[in-house]
Amino acid sequence: MKVLIIGAHGKVGRLLIGELQSKNIDFVAGLRSEEQIKAYKENNIPTQFIDLTGSLDDLKNSIEASGADTIVFSAGAGGAGYDLTIQIDLDGAIKTMMVAEGIGIRRYIMVSSIFIDDRNKWDASGIKPYMIAKHYADVHLRGTELDYTIIHPGGLTDDESIGKIKLVSGDESGTVPRIDVAKAIVQILQTPSTGKKEFSFVSGDSSFADVLK
Repeated sequence: MKVLIIGAHGKVGRLLIGELQSKNIDFVAGLRSEEQIKAYKENNIPTQFIDLTGSLDDLKNSIEASGADTIVFSAGAGGAGYDLTIQIDLDGAIKTMMVAEGIGIRRYIMVSSIFIDDRNKWDASGIKPYMIAKHYADVHLRGTELDYTIIHPGGLTDDESIGKIKLVSGDESGTVPRIDVAKAIVQILQTPSTGKKEFSFVSGDSSFADVLK
C-alpha cells in the first residue's frame, strides 16, 4: 500500500501523516504550494505537488507521479470563499476520482462530514455551500467503480485522542477529536472489508476495529 494524502497540510492531514508513520505505512503528502513542499521535505516527508484547481491532465500527471495505489481525500477550501469551495471540495474531489478510475487506482477514502445528506440541516449549518459541495462529491463517488469508503465524522475538535468512537444515525450528533479521525482512517486502510461502506461517527466507547467490523 502507498497512500496519497490529498490535503496533507490540513489539520486532519497533518495528524494522518503521524499515524501512518507510526504504522510504517508508505505514503506521500499531497501539497498545494512549493513552500509547503519545501517545509515537509526538510522533515524527510515524501511529497507530491497537487493542484486541485488545475487541469485534469495536470492532476493526472501529479497523481501518477506519486506512485500511490490508494487515495485519502482530506482537502478543503477551509472557509477561503464559496468559489474555492466549489473548485476544491466539489470539482477538485471529482477530478481525483476521475483520475483514479482512469489510471487504475482502486482504493479511495473520502473524509466527508456529518449530516451531508440531510438537506434539512444545511441552512442551520452556517456553511451551506460546503455542505452542498461535499454532498454532491459523495454522490459522485458512490457512482464510481472505486473501492471507496466515506467517513462522516461529527464536529471536529483539537482535543487529545479518546481512542474510541460510536456510529450515529438520524439526528444524532456529537464531536470527535481530529486525531481520532486520523486513527480511524488508518484502521479503515488496514480493513479491506470497509470497501463500499460509509461510517458516521462521533466519540464513543467502542474501539475503531470493533466499530468498523
